[in-house]
Order: sequence, then C-alpha cells, then structure tokens
Amino acid sequence: MSRISCRYTGDLHCSAEHEPSGVSLSTDAPPDHDGRGESFSPTDLLATALGTCILTVMGITAKRRNWSVTDAEASVEKIMSQTGPRKIETLRIWITLPQGLSEEQIELFRRVVNDCPVKRNLEPSMTIDLIWS
Repeated sequence: MSRISCRYTGDLHCSAEHEPSGVSLSTDAPPDHDGRGESFSPTDLLATALGTCILTVMGITAKRRNWSVTDAEASVEKIMSQTGPRKIETLRIWITLPQGLSEEQIELFRRVVNDCPVKRNLEPSMTIDLIWS
C-alpha cells in the first residue's frame, strides 16, 4: 500500500508528497479553469499516470526478458469535454519504441500495454487512443 499526502496551499495550488519516498510535486489549476497553469493540473497528472504506466509495463516486460526499451516514449494529449460537466473526454497517446526491436518484441509490447492498471481503470470512462510510431 502506498499513501500520498495532499495539501491545498492556496490560490488554486496544491502539494502532494509520496510518503514512502518523500518525493513531492505541486499542482495548479489550468488557465481555462481559473488557474495560472504554473504546474501540472490534476487532470494532467492523470494523463501523466497513463503515459508512465504504459512505459512501466513495457519496461517490466523487457526486464523479464533481458531486453531494453530505454528511450521508449509516450506523448499524451489530453482532450477535455467542451459541453456538459468538465471531464477528460479523450487521452491520445503516441508511443515511440526504440530502434532495433524485432517484430516479435514490438507485437508483445503492443499487447502488454493493455495490462496497464491505469488504462484499465480509465477506459470505461473515456476514450483512450494508442498511436504507435
């Protein structure tokens, strides 16, 4: 189990600390929602969680096979709803694998990203588009 302590610090800013490691981060509301956009917004962190989870699952798969996916990238575009309640409508992720992988490795990575727990939790509530390059 992991605990994250979150604190509202004023002016639409929050701080969060990952208690096991002591690492902290800050958030700000986005400019289109009364903030200044000085840091990640809470919904940016959700998009970041998906991108890093996809890469982590690929990394676990590679590590177990003694392969390398160093320099793999996931670029996440967050699209908010324009009508109705404010929510993330779509997360579009461009996944770039390092050069030199075999077709077998590429196909395995394309399958295992569906094991990402963040993706599993988000998919019922929004569209997730994976774009491989």
